[in-house]
Amino acid sequence: MKIARFSTGDELRYGIVDGLPTDEAAPSGESAGRLLVLKGDPLYTVPEATGEVVPLNEARLVSPVIPRSKVVGIGKNYAAHAAEMGGEAPADPIVFLKPNTAVIGPDMPIVLPDWSREVHYEAELAVVIKTVVKDASPRDAAAAVLGYTVANDVSARDCQRQDSTWTRAKAFDTSCPLGPWIEIPEPAGERSAFDPADAVVRARVDGRVVQEGNTADMIHSVPELIAYVSRIFTLLPGDVVLTGTPAGVGEIHAGQRVEVEVEGIGSFGNPVVRR
Repeated sequence: MKIARFSTGDELRYGIVDGLPTDEAAPSGESAGRLLVLKGDPLYTVPEATGEVVPLNEARLVSPVIPRSKVVGIGKNYAAHAAEMGGEAPADPIVFLKPNTAVIGPDMPIVLPDWSREVHYEAELAVVIKTVVKDASPRDAAAAVLGYTVANDVSARDCQRQDSTWTRAKAFDTSCPLGPWIEIPEPAGERSAFDPADAVVRARVDGRVVQEGNTADMIHSVPELIAYVSRIFTLLPGDVVLTGTPAGVGEIHAGQRVEVEVEGIGSFGNPVVRR
């Protein structure tokens, strides 16, 4: 089940995404599909339909979640990406934070900071947390997942090389596009088109595929990452965990459009600007 956060005016609402093509999820700009409007916030309530239906092409999709606490990033979780960055993957995950002010949704501009001249895209699978998680085992961590979405961990690579921490490189405003919706896992025993342990992750710049990998190549699985992070600090409902990017990262420039995708969830894009 896919749940989107959207607006048709000033009010932000949630809806179940229905009527997409069965072979793959439609990107945010595609006219197919509709939204079955829900009551309340699915992060805190059981989804309940209001009976209202909104055509998907009449809704403005926004980030599917705004973390009330934090976005947790994971670095070098794919061996091939670690190699392209000039080294081997570390034994333990590299953990960094992005503030919620970094989060934007589909079609919102990525604003290149004036203090960087080398900004990269990084397509990633992202995990939305639904419960408080502290010192969890991987098994318990898996039960804390509300669902999955798609992220672009936009990174000022020149600053990442220069600084002793990754804060400036990773945490600037608009550096964490999320979308187009949250994929909620199907109940146990039901078939699903999405498997977080075997999903293609892809990025396009101006329509051209520039990055493609598979979550099967992650060094640390989603439950292992959540468990590891929870031993450092408490995860709260609505927190988002980025799971790392595969090889193929590269620069984006003002005037381009970058699109990120995880097969089985969907895709979305953002224009790139410099102000």
